Amino acid sequence: MTDLRTHRDPDVWKLSVDWVEAVYRCSVSWPSDERFGLIRQVRRSAVSVAANIAEGAGRNGTGEFVHFLGVARGSLAEVETHLLIAARLGYLTTDNLQPLLADMERIGRMLSALSTRLKQRRHD
Repeated sequence: MTDLRTHRDPDVWKLSVDWVEAVYRCSVSWPSDERFGLIRQVRRSAVSVAANIAEGAGRNGTGEFVHFLGVARGSLAEVETHLLIAARLGYLTTDNLQPLLADMERIGRMLSALSTRLKQRRHD
């Protein structure tokens, strides 16, 4: 198992929660007819990143945690797709998109590193 006390301990969870807030703020200005389309999708998948980190940390074993970190990485890819579509539709400027993508890349690296550490610890 891990030495985490709660799901709020990993820095990647903290960064992902901040990032979700940024995704919500950027999507506020998107057209209202996207409320049940792209806005809902991008927000749902962004929240899924932080939620899967939390769920994995709250599970009984390291293997389960690693699995949920993989699900979180999948949700990151989903958000990236939504954001790129939003940019192509003119809902996001490059200035708004780039920080979100940069944070996504950082979260992805952190998820991979945490997953690797957990796998190594499982075999030690």
